[in-house]
Amino acid sequence: MNNFIIPANTKKSQLILGFFTPTDLIIFGTGVALTVILLLVLQDASFAELVMILMPAMITGLLVMPVPNYHNVLQLITNIVNFYRGRRNYYWKGWCVRDEFEDETK
Repeated sequence: MNNFIIPANTKKSQLILGFFTPTDLIIFGTGVALTVILLLVLQDASFAELVMILMPAMITGLLVMPVPNYHNVLQLITNIVNFYRGRRNYYWKGWCVRDEFEDETK
């Protein structure tokens, strides 16, 4: 019998540092790069402005932080982006409407 049990961490070796996908690192890198650019441009900022400047790095850090089911959140964000970028006219024929090809076959 060749019944092999697959360990729970088999896909971990395919991830960067065992936690992150390339998309995760691109998202986090973009947030950190934006934060660094804002820190260089706005050097004499108050505390409230400093918190706002650090927000891109903090938000992207929370987005890619390895927590259980975080891919569900990533998929939700992907669905929202696809909804707003995709076709916005949805055609509903209704449950009581017959298709044209059904009438032709009778």
